[in-house]
Amino acid sequence: ASRRAKMAAAKARVVGAAPPGYTALEVKFGEKQRSPHCLLVKEHQVREGTGTTHPSRRTLFVLNVPPYCSPESLSRLFSRCGHVQSVDVCEKPGPGEKKERLKSKFFTGKAVTGFHVAYVVFRKPSGVQAAKALAQEGPLLISTEAHPVKTGISKWIASYAASVVDQEELKAEVDAYMQDYDKKIAEEEAKAAREEGVPDEEGWVKVTRKGRKPGLPRTEAANLRVLEKEKQKRARKELLNFYAWQHRETKREHIAQLRKKFEEDKQRIALMRAQRKFRPY
Repeated sequence: ASRRAKMAAAKARVVGAAPPGYTALEVKFGEKQRSPHCLLVKEHQVREGTGTTHPSRRTLFVLNVPPYCSPESLSRLFSRCGHVQSVDVCEKPGPGEKKERLKSKFFTGKAVTGFHVAYVVFRKPSGVQAAKALAQEGPLLISTEAHPVKTGISKWIASYAASVVDQEELKAEVDAYMQDYDKKIAEEEAKAAREEGVPDEEGWVKVTRKGRKPGLPRTEAANLRVLEKEKQKRARKELLNFYAWQHRETKREHIAQLRKKFEEDKQRIALMRAQRKFRPY
C-alpha cells in the first residue's frame, strides 16, 4: 500500500492526473503562483474491529502533501467542509497509533521532511464527501494574508531562527519540569509513609526498606540479571565439584611424565659420556 501510494503521488506530480480511487484537489500557496499543486484525496477505509485513531467514513486520506504544508494549513483548508477533529501528518501510510503530544518546543521528535501523507479526521462523515467535492471549485488558496504559509527562502530563514535556543526560556522550562518532578516524588513518598504499616483490604501489610542503603526497586530486567548471576554461580560451583577428581588425575599423569622424561634424560647423558671416552685402540 505504501509503494502504490508513492507511485500515485509521483504520477500526480508529473502529469497532474488523479489515479483510480483518488480525487485531485488543486491548491495554491499564493495568489501569484502560476501552476497549482495537486493533493490526492480519498476516503480512508480500515477493517472493522481494527483499533485505530483514524476511523472509517470520517477520515480523509491525503497524498502528495508538500513539506511546507503544515497540519494547521490542512485543517484551515478543510474546515469549510465541516468540523475538523484532528490532522495527523506521517512520513508514509501506515496504521495510525495515538502519539503522545509533546508539551515542550525544545525537546521535540524528528520532523517529517519531503512529501508526506496526512489523515484528516472530521467529526461527521459528511465532511469527507464535501472535501472530495472541492475538486469542482478550482484551485484552492492555502496561504492567505491572515494565515500565510512560508515557502522557499523565507521558510529557511524562519526555520533557522526557530533553531536558535533562548537560554533563559529553556532554563525556565527545565526548572518548571524539575519542580513538577520533585513535587510528584514528594507526594509519592508521603503516600508511602501514610500506607506504611497499614493493612490493605486483604490484610496484607506493605513492608518497605529504609536506611542508609535503601533497597532498589525490583524491575523485570533487574530480576533477570539476578537470576542470571545465580545461575552462573551455581554452574561454576557444579563444574568445580565435578572436575575435582579429574584435577588430581591430571597432576598424577603430569608427575609420571616428568619421571619418565627424567629417566630418559639420564640414559641419554650416560650414552653421551660413553661416546666421549678416549679409546686409543
